[in-house]
Amino acid sequence: MLLLRLLCLVAVANGAPVLVQRVLGARWAWPIDGGLRFIDGRPLFGRSKTARGVALSVLATTIAAPLLNLPIELGALVGMLAMAGDLISSFIKRRLGLAPSRQAIGLDQIPESLLPMLGCRSLLPLDFDEIALGTVIFLLGELALSRLFYRLKLRERPY
Repeated sequence: MLLLRLLCLVAVANGAPVLVQRVLGARWAWPIDGGLRFIDGRPLFGRSKTARGVALSVLATTIAAPLLNLPIELGALVGMLAMAGDLISSFIKRRLGLAPSRQAIGLDQIPESLLPMLGCRSLLPLDFDEIALGTVIFLLGELALSRLFYRLKLRERPY
């Protein structure tokens, strides 16, 4: 099923930065915002959003796409849009005064799954019902799997 393969790519995009953080720690983890602050005095995105994470997410999805029988350019697009969604989430969370890595159900999952699926509409025959379903599946799956990843010590928090 096409939607399932696309969801796998979205999961790769969002999982790659977490895994690389566990493997490399702080090595080469340069904040993508360079420490800039927005006009409200809060960080633009925060220290946890790194150039390394974005780059490796795009690389991982580019490599994973052909393995899922999807075009390589689709993999790159999914990685870029998932990371754009993640940055949008972080930007909004900073404006709301939420601490970095604090859970915000929906805000943490929807942009990073919805943007890639919407962006793929020009390359894949997806309708809006499938995009909505994919976003809900990603949200619920991420909430369920994050607890498992925490128990496996792949995440620092259970969300």
